[in-house]
Amino acid sequence: MPQSLDFSSPEGFRSGFVTLVGRPNAGKSTLVNAVMGKKVAITSNTVQTTRHRFRAVLSRPDFQMIMVDTPGLHKPHDALGEELNTSALKALEDVDVVAMLIDATKPVGTGDAWVAAQLARARARKVLVLSKLDLVDAQTVEKMRAAAAELAPWDHVIACSGATGEGVEDFVGAVVSCLPEGPRWFPEDMDTDQPLEVMVAEFVREKILRSFREEVPHAIGVRVEEMNYSRKKNLDSIRAIIYVEHDSQKGIIIGKRGAAIKQVGIEARADLEQLLGTRVYLDLNVKVKKNWRKDASQIRRFGYGEGL
Repeated sequence: MPQSLDFSSPEGFRSGFVTLVGRPNAGKSTLVNAVMGKKVAITSNTVQTTRHRFRAVLSRPDFQMIMVDTPGLHKPHDALGEELNTSALKALEDVDVVAMLIDATKPVGTGDAWVAAQLARARARKVLVLSKLDLVDAQTVEKMRAAAAELAPWDHVIACSGATGEGVEDFVGAVVSCLPEGPRWFPEDMDTDQPLEVMVAEFVREKILRSFREEVPHAIGVRVEEMNYSRKKNLDSIRAIIYVEHDSQKGIIIGKRGAAIKQVGIEARADLEQLLGTRVYLDLNVKVKKNWRKDASQIRRFGYGEGL
């Protein structure tokens, strides 16, 4: 937990850290975006979408809630998977609240039980979140509540939908009720502690995850090589490299006559202009880095997991 800075706060002000954990695609990043009311985390239906552990800061007059979004916990198949699990489990340490998300559209299973067992190491208060409420009926939610209640002793059980916003304020209220009185840890106008270059790289990677299927998305790593801002033109010029593991993947990402990479650039640029508040020139190149997901040093070079 960072050292407290001298940001004034009123008497009775609550502040603290809540780590979001769960299996892949449980809806953690979607919930973070819903709480923040803006896009700070990328989302897709691809496993391992979230590779960075980062903080999103919700500041209101009477509290400051710092959410720690983590990679989904899963059975790892390579060094990248092991690194992402390590990152997620590290985030259970020294926080005030742990919120475990369970996808309400799927039965509670052994994977959820394993994640819940990891929470035993955390001394934090515990909140269970049944996510994707918009996709299930009330009867299913009650069955899920009963099944999930057996996984751990929960301080609160909340059902919500990050997609529609239903129940999101209930989640915020439950977490805040578990936070201690304390100072503002971050400036009121700070939304996230993610470096800008990391956010830019992630927004590009999101478009690839949404555009391609099978093994290609997992083999993708994106790194921003250069960012320059022209005040005269109100233009951010960004050069980024998309790394893949094999030549065949490079061809897929580029597409026929460059059509696929061009579409990725168009979609990413729209999000980046909203993020940066400027016009954006985005130069994307694709390079091959053989089997980088099996190399811990390469994984850290990309800034994934504990290497961030």
